[in-house]
Amino acid sequence: MKKIVMMLFVVFGSLSMQAQNLNWHTDVKEAIAVSNKVKKPLLLFFTGSDWCGWCIRLQKEVLTTPEFAKWASENVVLVELDYPRRSNQSPEVKNQNNELQQAFGIQGFPTVYFASAESIDGRINFKGLGSTGYVAGGPAPWLQAANSILSHK
Repeated sequence: MKKIVMMLFVVFGSLSMQAQNLNWHTDVKEAIAVSNKVKKPLLLFFTGSDWCGWCIRLQKEVLTTPEFAKWASENVVLVELDYPRRSNQSPEVKNQNNELQQAFGIQGFPTVYFASAESIDGRINFKGLGSTGYVAGGPAPWLQAANSILSHK
């Protein structure tokens, strides 16, 4: 019995570590370079991490799960574009996030936008693939919606 409990602890511990080890970029130019190198689209997560209830719920129910971690590592380059109210951000990050919010026409949070991008002569050109937000039901329905968007790229 002890061995079973210990084995379950190791399995679930490694799954939660995988979810925690996701690399969420905050510098979009860096993320674009990675995206182009690995030939995967960007997942742009527009969030209000410290005030938006639906954002926090999406994080808890989907974005921190082992299912999402596995899917994300195989399919996308992650970018978090945060609009906090209680946390400080550098002026560079704040300006970048505000410009991207306007460029993508983000009206509400959370919004998850899928895009490919390239930098030409210092200007970033995005090709939007589609967007989603909070999808009820945990990782399976959310991943189904994401896969539907990515399958049309």
